Amino acid sequence: MSVIDEAVKALAAKLGDGFDGSAKFVIEGEGAVIVDGAGVRAASEADEADVTMTASTDTFQSILGGSLNPTMAFMSGKLKLDGDMGTAMKLGSALS
Repeated sequence: MSVIDEAVKALAAKLGDGFDGSAKFVIEGEGAVIVDGAGVRAASEADEADVTMTASTDTFQSILGGSLNPTMAFMSGKLKLDGDMGTAMKLGSALS
């Protein structure tokens, strides 16, 4: 199973029926995942979102696994944000 497939599965398990807003996770060297009201799916480079979060595979897996807080990842520079900070915070709370 690819990193993107694992990310889609893990995010879907945490978020259930979707998310109020849209967020794109770019996993460096692997691809991207988008989360919105329709659920969680693999994303293309062209997919737009309210916020785009970029991280390494290790950082992303640590956030999903619960060993790294998304806010701490951002503060330490391991997670980069582009877009609406409010949407990012709401998603971070949903993932914690």
